Amino acid sequence: MEEASKNRVRTRADSRCEYCKVYQDCYPDFTFHIEHIIARQHGGDSSPDNLALSCHLCNAKKGPNLAGLDPDTGELKPLFHPRKESWSGRFAMQEDGVLYGLTSIGRTTVCVLGMNSIMRVAIRHELRQLGRWS
Repeated sequence: MEEASKNRVRTRADSRCEYCKVYQDCYPDFTFHIEHIIARQHGGDSSPDNLALSCHLCNAKKGPNLAGLDPDTGELKPLFHPRKESWSGRFAMQEDGVLYGLTSIGRTTVCVLGMNSIMRVAIRHELRQLGRWS
């Protein structure tokens, strides 16, 4: 992938993971990934509409997954698609940094991507305290 394409994705995402919304500078030892929302093995391409900025933690958990089981209903649901859906329509954050899904897609994505690990919650909580969470 060309560097110009990578830079466009990073700029569009404001250097934040498009899944968990943590900033790249919160993980100075890791470069966020340009990830295929729909993996190439599932027919996804490298067009801008299929690329998202993803932290190493979300990217590792998501892998080529397109769906998962809603932890509340056990039903198979698609994962959040950052190009087609609004983050604030699918997720919210509690004061303590815990993310929760507002919909079945949100709940499924939080669960599959392990978005509420202790470290990730602590980082979001600190971002909120520093006024860096929007």
